[in-house]
Amino acid sequence: MAKVAFIGLGVMGFPMAGHLARKGHQVCVYNRSTAKAAAWVAQFAGESAATPREAAQGADLVMTCVGNDDDLRSVVLGVDGAFAGMAPGSVLVDHTTASADVARELAVLAAERELGFLDAPVSGGQAGAENGALTVMVGGEQAFYERAAPVIDSYAKMVKLMGPVGSGQLTKMVNQICIGGLVQGLAEALHFAQCAGLDGHAAMEVISKGAAQSWQLENRHQNMLAGKFDFGFAVDWMRKDLSILLDEARRNGAQLPVTALVDQFYADVQAMGGGRWDTSSLLARLRQVPKG
Repeated sequence: MAKVAFIGLGVMGFPMAGHLARKGHQVCVYNRSTAKAAAWVAQFAGESAATPREAAQGADLVMTCVGNDDDLRSVVLGVDGAFAGMAPGSVLVDHTTASADVARELAVLAAERELGFLDAPVSGGQAGAENGALTVMVGGEQAFYERAAPVIDSYAKMVKLMGPVGSGQLTKMVNQICIGGLVQGLAEALHFAQCAGLDGHAAMEVISKGAAQSWQLENRHQNMLAGKFDFGFAVDWMRKDLSILLDEARRNGAQLPVTALVDQFYADVQAMGGGRWDTSSLLARLRQVPKG
């Protein structure tokens, strides 16, 4: 069993840290909201700390799961950051969906302190975090990965080293490209079915047994047809992810016309007041587009 610090107790981090505690790891948490940290301790009987530095002291592994590049730097760097509390030889595992650039930046700073660093964004959403069934894509050195993987297994169904630092974030970008196109396709299919007078549920039932089957179809179509969009990853966060990957595409020369268009559609959803709706709310946009 490892001594682990977990920094960031949002909808993903809260249950992820809980799985670590249930598996028998010694867990100390930190969250900007002390009330959230107190609630976690009450539920899982671990410990909490007043700063990331204090949480990281004595930890074998430090896990972070925050909002973006700047949030990550704020909890890792500085006199109260996690790096300041970590002992040489310990490893920081970042589960934030962030840029590959910040992963490389932090890896260099970690090495200067004789620390390990892995970028390890996750896929599977809140349900995956709660059920301990996340997919974790990792970038970093093999030796650090081998130390961290058995602990990450506490909340994952799939963990894979994808290459050097930054490769985890790049793989998560591939994931988001796929999701954006799939959800837009599903939204258009449901919209077409309804406009054609079909039973949308029946249409999804039959095509889900053929080549059109997908996780999004299986898990989102019922709520989409009901106009309920509060069951998953928020549009605001998806746009953050799409901004990161489109910036990366401009640098590496990848052509992403569909992804860029879906990003514009999500901007429309935000303008409708749906920034906190889940990503399947692309259907709501189609329902408001005038016919003809």
